[in-house]
Amino acid sequence: MSTFPSAAAASDERLAHLRAEVALFMRDHVLSLVSHDLRSPLNAIHSWAYVLERKLDACDASAQRALAGIRSGVEQQVKLLEDAVDKTRAETKSLPLAREPFVIRAALERAIGDARRALLDARRTHAELDGSLDAERCDGDSERLAQALWTMLVFASEASAPGSTIALKTAVEAGFWRSEVVFTPSFAALADADAPHALEPFARTQAMAPREAGRIAWVLALVQRVALAHGGTFEQGATSDGEPSTLVLRVPLSAQ
Repeated sequence: MSTFPSAAAASDERLAHLRAEVALFMRDHVLSLVSHDLRSPLNAIHSWAYVLERKLDACDASAQRALAGIRSGVEQQVKLLEDAVDKTRAETKSLPLAREPFVIRAALERAIGDARRALLDARRTHAELDGSLDAERCDGDSERLAQALWTMLVFASEASAPGSTIALKTAVEAGFWRSEVVFTPSFAALADADAPHALEPFARTQAMAPREAGRIAWVLALVQRVALAHGGTFEQGATSDGEPSTLVLRVPLSAQ
């Protein structure tokens, strides 16, 4: 009896790893937002405390106790951010890359194959590869870039009605490898608990929420981190129910 894992078991293990990576990067992305968005008001409260200190009567014991309480509360919140948020993110704050030249089309086909096994086939989503890349190469981390493409394809499938077609447009232009996923979001599909899903319910719900300019859906954090680590960019178009949307990953062909 063979002790080696079957092809199906190896595939299941790989897909479980991909889902776990998406969840890990989403967690760190949320923690980063929490750290950033909470520090601004805390700094403002701290500054206003000094303004109040100059205005209040130093002999007013009640006012001084209230001021001390404000400062103590701010200090506790800052320490909480440092201990619970910043330290939690420390292990994955940097993203080391295993760079080496690889054939772009191989990474594309691996990402599409993994996406089909993870979700596209179950949702009857058809992925159309639009591009004539053949032997073109990129100097980067092929596994990380395939993960990023997988995440884009799976998200597009999650956000599209079952049976939809999503397009993966890819090309080499001006020293960059550009990949664009085009799909039509359906909020009903994202919210349908009975449909096949690969992403967590929380991630799907948040993806429907309005986003500030320049921000992405939290579940796409892995794609953004991979792009930045390669000296590239990632952009998510507006996500409106029933309106076409895009996910665009752009990375340099050689190390910057």
